[in-house]
Amino acid sequence: MSYETIKFEVSDGVGVITLNRPDAANSLDKRMAVELFDVAVRCDCDAHVRAVVVTATGDMFCAGGDLKTFDAAGEELPAFITATATNLHNAITRFQHMDAPVIMAVNGTAAGAGFSIALSGDHVIAADTARFVSAYTASGLTPDGSSTYFVAKHVGLLRAKELALLNRMLSAQEALEWGLVNKVVASDTLMDEAMAVAGKLAAGPTKALGGTKRLLLTAYEASLERQLEAETQGIVGMSRTHDGLHGVHAFATKQKPQFKGK
Repeated sequence: MSYETIKFEVSDGVGVITLNRPDAANSLDKRMAVELFDVAVRCDCDAHVRAVVVTATGDMFCAGGDLKTFDAAGEELPAFITATATNLHNAITRFQHMDAPVIMAVNGTAAGAGFSIALSGDHVIAADTARFVSAYTASGLTPDGSSTYFVAKHVGLLRAKELALLNRMLSAQEALEWGLVNKVVASDTLMDEAMAVAGKLAAGPTKALGGTKRLLLTAYEASLERQLEAETQGIVGMSRTHDGLHGVHAFATKQKPQFKGK
């Protein structure tokens, strides 16, 4: 697929996805949702992609859904939103279930769908100029893009309701204090910081990282017995991989492991 609303490149095992509608505050339109799903599938299926960074062009991360295109849909709005949300949700599902960790490099305001996308990352780094706001109910809508799944897990139910119902805007520092981001850095060092984390993860045991991601997805819902069985299956599965065998041997012989992501 030829991309019109995002940019994508891969270097040294790291895929960089850049939201690229700066003249529209990188807002999510139907085309961007399709392209995000396509690039998520590419990242999932390309063994050379062992970590992913998501960021944006300009001063905004993502202002949310492109409400001008929503309004233009008129009476077809329900079908328009269904198609847009389905592609966005398929993209987020792929990012969550694929082996490669996803680092969000939030370069500016993340609102609405941008808020949801940012908080779905496996690791979230924010520029000190970033802002976070749910914003959905301000337009008479309910959240999408996974924020109702992740936010309460990050901050607790009462604070999640404060963000979703009152649309409280958090500064980058407040988001750090609330547990929505891992780190706040100066704007001009954001991509350096994100690429450093991505590089470290890309050099790791990719399949084990993916297995760990998927185990943590069920941490709040599975029974103890179900979670323990999933852990057993996971660690046994890793013992059949190259990196699992190599990692055990390297540790036992006091060598530094050289993981291949296999």
